[in-house]
Amino acid sequence: MNLMAILLPVAQAAPAAPGISTFLLPIALIAVMYFVMIRPQMKRQKEHKAMLEKISKGDEVLTSGGIAGVVTEIGDNFITVEVADNVRIRVQKAAIGNVLPKGTLKSAA
Repeated sequence: MNLMAILLPVAQAAPAAPGISTFLLPIALIAVMYFVMIRPQMKRQKEHKAMLEKISKGDEVLTSGGIAGVVTEIGDNFITVEVADNVRIRVQKAAIGNVLPKGTLKSAA
C-alpha cells in the first residue's frame, strides 16, 4: 500500500475552517513578544533618557566605552568629561552609560 493512499482520504476529510483558533496563536505570539522584548527595551530607553537629562556639571560618569571622568561642560549633543588633570574629552550624550556616586573616582585612585 502506498502512504499517500492512506493519508489522502484523511486530509480530504478534515476541511480547514478558519476559526478563532487560527487567529489566536499569532495574536498570542505578538503579545508575548511585546511583553518579553519590546516593553522592557522601551523602559530601559526611558530610564536612560531621564538619566541623561539629570546630568549636571561635577557629576562623575562612566561612558559605554569604559572611560570614567567628571562632567565639566554640557552641550545639546555632547558632554565634556575630564578624565585626568587638564585632560578633557568630548563624548556624545548617548555614550554616557552610568552616573557614578560622588567620590567614586577619588576612592578608586
